[in-house]
Amino acid sequence: MSRDLKEDALAYHAEPVPGKISIELSKPAESLRDLALAYSPGVAEPCREIAGDPGDAYRYTGKGNLVAVISNGTAVLGLGNLGSLASKPVMEGKALLFKRFAGVNAIDIEVDSEDSQEFIATVARIAGTFGGINLEDIRAPECFEIESALIQQCDIPVFHDDQHGTAIVTAAGLINALEIQGKSLETAVITCLGAGSAAIACMRLLISMGARRENIFMLDRRGVIYEGREGVNAYKQEFANNTDKRTLTDAIAGADVFIGLSGADLLSPAMLLSMAPRPVVFACSNPDPEIKPELALATRDDLIIATGRSDYPNQVNNVLGFPFIFRGALDVRASLINEEMKVAAVMALSALAREPVSAEVLAAVGRETLAFGPEYIIPNPLDSRLLTWVAPAVARAAVDSGVAAIPYPRDYLKTGR
Repeated sequence: MSRDLKEDALAYHAEPVPGKISIELSKPAESLRDLALAYSPGVAEPCREIAGDPGDAYRYTGKGNLVAVISNGTAVLGLGNLGSLASKPVMEGKALLFKRFAGVNAIDIEVDSEDSQEFIATVARIAGTFGGINLEDIRAPECFEIESALIQQCDIPVFHDDQHGTAIVTAAGLINALEIQGKSLETAVITCLGAGSAAIACMRLLISMGARRENIFMLDRRGVIYEGREGVNAYKQEFANNTDKRTLTDAIAGADVFIGLSGADLLSPAMLLSMAPRPVVFACSNPDPEIKPELALATRDDLIIATGRSDYPNQVNNVLGFPFIFRGALDVRASLINEEMKVAAVMALSALAREPVSAEVLAAVGRETLAFGPEYIIPNPLDSRLLTWVAPAVARAAVDSGVAAIPYPRDYLKTGR
């Protein structure tokens, strides 16, 4: 990070007041009558109603539009285990994005425990306060256990964005890139460098959408995960391939797709040259990708490349997903975010990228023209249509799959929210 950016980032967080989020009043509180309604004695009436019917909490409180962004700080961005308090700027940032992009109120909660059972118990006890829970920056493999347990124990959506947000945006971009390259998910050979929470969630979602498990080669720090390899946890074991491939050089040869969720500069030009014709490369390590786009495009002119960075085309950015996924889930009071809702988000993002690019997006990226193609396979995060495309698709999928508590609203988000 440059000195200027570092200083600007610190100043942004500190001035004019510390932090990035605040609480605002949604009702008048100017007169004695207002105060009597807001607190004692008037507040007793909604309390009685909720005691009689817990569902009335959605009618009389802000529960239905409130998400908790929760972490224990064991996997903060690419910085590792910084502890719960040091994760607070990230969690506040996530809350800012919820409000900015989808009008969802969000509050950060940092749980000071690395013990999974303690974390689960803490979150489960406070879950009733919220309409949904966004888990964030929790290391693997504990994140799988934590999310699974909380989904079982809570009657509101629990969503680990590091897993599913990345998976949803990656899948949307990959479907489009493969179509442009004249290939299909069902037949593509995929090499995945990385075996953490995001990588495993990506591969799970791709399989649910048609990718063949036997065509996926997943690698961790020790190389290819293959059948019979010792020291492989249950989550990685899902992707143990019956193969004699052992290294990235072995696994990348002839592959149609490379998905990197690992580290900087791990994909060499020689490896890239060994891939199949018209390859797709998602080099998503941040801040430095597995191969720089300039180098990749200088090495081959028949590829499509995406990264996690905003200064290159085709940014895989979770903000394309989570605000609108939660918006749709909250608005039909979904009890969870299921596979059908994730796939609906994928297909909505994929379809939006094929639409004519709006003037606001062109201005944001500094282009006069931009169209669906090798440099535009994923919508831009500043495209205001994301709200009216993704949220309704997710809400509809929740209703159709039977996890919504209320019907799909008529004319839902037709003109935006």
